[in-house]
Amino acid sequence: MTSMMRSSAVSLALGYVALGIAALVLFAAPLWYAWQVTIQEGRAEILQADAQRLTDVYRRDGADGLKAFIDARVGMQIAGERLLLLTDASMHPLAGNLSIWPSTVPAVPGNYRIRFDLTDKGSALVHVAMVGHYYLLVGRYNTIFAPLETRFWYGLAAAIAVLTLAGLMVGLITRRALMSRVYSIRQTVSAIMHGDLQHRLPTQRNDDELNTLTCTINGMLEQIELLVHGVRNVSNAIAHDLRTPLAELRSRLEELALIRPPAEQAYAEIDGAVADVDRVIRIFDALLRLAEIDAGMRRSGFIPLDAADLAANAVEFYAPAAELKNIALVSRSDGVAVVLGDPVLLAQALSNLIDNALKYAPEHGAIEVVVRKLADATVEISVADDGPGIADSEKAKVVERFYRGDASRGTPGAGLGLSLVHAVAKLHGSTLLLSDRHPGLIASVTLALHATYSATITTPTVLMPEPRAF
Repeated sequence: MTSMMRSSAVSLALGYVALGIAALVLFAAPLWYAWQVTIQEGRAEILQADAQRLTDVYRRDGADGLKAFIDARVGMQIAGERLLLLTDASMHPLAGNLSIWPSTVPAVPGNYRIRFDLTDKGSALVHVAMVGHYYLLVGRYNTIFAPLETRFWYGLAAAIAVLTLAGLMVGLITRRALMSRVYSIRQTVSAIMHGDLQHRLPTQRNDDELNTLTCTINGMLEQIELLVHGVRNVSNAIAHDLRTPLAELRSRLEELALIRPPAEQAYAEIDGAVADVDRVIRIFDALLRLAEIDAGMRRSGFIPLDAADLAANAVEFYAPAAELKNIALVSRSDGVAVVLGDPVLLAQALSNLIDNALKYAPEHGAIEVVVRKLADATVEISVADDGPGIADSEKAKVVERFYRGDASRGTPGAGLGLSLVHAVAKLHGSTLLLSDRHPGLIASVTLALHATYSATITTPTVLMPEPRAF
């Protein structure tokens, strides 16, 4: 990993250097082009102005005056700086510092670029003009700008060298910083691989990208630790809670095989064995539903539904069971309250809350199911009873799978009812809130009010689940 990290850091640095050099070249190329165009156009205008000045001399003083003027200019100028040549119609030189008309320059007015192969003057830009019946050639050598061009290329090379060195230095610094962070990550991962799930990546005070990634990874590690401990606890709880029904089932079957009772008693024992098997199946069904909810697989079933109508159906379904215990089961709502959710899961969660309330509410007690809209565009669904309630020390534990509080030791169930409600609330972006009623308990779930609220929406018919001891 270290060699890969080094090569990655060096490759990254070289890539940035190459990108910087490419950007520098792309900047220098149009600059060089603009320089060449500007210089050439400026020199061409100067040559045209010189030719026009000589033409004015010809018009004023004639051919002899122009010859004298050119000879005087040739004698005054710096040696080798300018080119002047005046010829007759047959291209015979009359005045100037060129002995012959250059073979590469046509006798046509215009600007031309010529090169002198036999001298060290290099190239020159010339302008050809017609003065009466004479040919006039005015030019200047390009050597005057050679030092500037040389300095330009030297500057570009120096910039590339500085950029390369700076890029390599930044790459080395970046590699050292990354290697330090990678080393800490390796230590943390190694500790976790050896079983220390509480180990976390060290964070820094600065809020850079790596620190943000470290915080995200630490959050993931905390969730993994929570899930691993949850799996361990669930495995232990399953083994503990399934031992009793399986032991009873084995005892019943063993007793039937040994004593072979009469048919009526045998059928009664078989019915008891079937009840034990049903209890085991219910536990596994609840676990499968919890696993499906935790995986988020039920989000595809979200539809707009009326929470008030859903609560009314649940109360109507449990009304006969409440009458058997002489419990007043009522529902209240503020009218239509449309939320986005899975109607089957919400019905299951609500039925679990009502079933728990019926289980612990005293005879002649009261259970109230309330659906109300809150000021923050949310809908609260609550189930309140006047039973013994839940102690503050147990409220955080009752949502754990297979947890049975002291008040529920003598009641049927496997401790999965509130776990399922908590999972359904979490799937819908909410949480299960348990608060005291004095006496009794209030269990509530808050859902977001659907954005496309409509008073005419109808909740799909949902068959309430059969009351079971979860």
